[in-house]
Amino acid sequence: MSRDNYQTSYAEGRALLRTREQRLLYGALAAALVVAPFAIPTFYVGEASFIFIMCIASLGLMTLTGFTGQVSLGQAAFLGIGAYTHAQLLTLGLPLPLSLLAAAFAAGLAGLAVGLPAIRVSGLHLAVVTLAFAIVTEHVAGRWKTVTGGHSGLAVPDPVLFGFSFGGPRPFYFLCLAMLALVLWLLLNLMRSATGRAFVGVRDSEAAAQGLGIHVARTKVLAFVISAAVSGLAGALLAHQTQFITPESFGLALSLQLVLMVFIGGMGSLRGAIFGALLIGMLPSLISLAKPLLPARIGSQFGLELFVYGAVLVFFVLLEPRGINGRWVRIRSALDEFPLRRRGGFRRQKAYLRSERG
Repeated sequence: MSRDNYQTSYAEGRALLRTREQRLLYGALAAALVVAPFAIPTFYVGEASFIFIMCIASLGLMTLTGFTGQVSLGQAAFLGIGAYTHAQLLTLGLPLPLSLLAAAFAAGLAGLAVGLPAIRVSGLHLAVVTLAFAIVTEHVAGRWKTVTGGHSGLAVPDPVLFGFSFGGPRPFYFLCLAMLALVLWLLLNLMRSATGRAFVGVRDSEAAAQGLGIHVARTKVLAFVISAAVSGLAGALLAHQTQFITPESFGLALSLQLVLMVFIGGMGSLRGAIFGALLIGMLPSLISLAKPLLPARIGSQFGLELFVYGAVLVFFVLLEPRGINGRWVRIRSALDEFPLRRRGGFRRQKAYLRSERG
């Protein structure tokens, strides 16, 4: 990861709400999110809740992959652990806040169990380890019928807090929005702390990080734990979204979607995790809306969704490797410098930074 990406990801948390323009922008965004469920149809309120959950899961994976450089293809397993833990504890009568914390804690323990042996490998080998963990977790959930209900599934009780049910579309929307805001605030503070800088240092160069006194193995394991805990919280909310969970809900397809969110959004950026989750989360609905407009021979083709996902990935790999956040940074820079911005300035800056790294 280049120095400009590091500065961008670090400045995200450090400079948040420092200027009047930022306060106005984020204030307007917050007001729009609060008003939205009363102005849009109920179906889209549910879709927005799902996107909020995917944003939380994407933030969890970004902590691991985007900031520490550890590839995970088994993130859906942590969502599943959080979902099943939350559903069982709610059934036993545990209050909603404690159940959500327990779901995150259980997923964090699973992340610790995976992270301890996984620190010995990296790259493709680490991806295979996490993939194997996800496959094993899915099979265990399918056969442990007394706890998970097996492949028959498990019903999830409505979320209730102080006698008020969050099971309706609008109350659940605000619950997911509050959880997303909390997770984003916590991760922003984490990334501007010494621990967050240690994450980035390990990602950029393990040897240099170790030379600076950073305990590389401990930092990697901590990233696994935090990432898994955040994913477990997302899994608990996803259980309420679906109201009925099965092992197949947390399979390889969900893990690959999360990887797409992180990569397409922009590696090493919490904002990028949000952007990626928004795009990938809205794609199924956009595809459904576009199918009637396409020729019947194309719209009825099996696997059209997979083709669109692949096309989006190829587009970003070839034309926008920095992701949506990279494009957002360019647009914002152009607006800040307008009308004095000169064509090709960003390209020259990139070349300078590459030569500086050697």
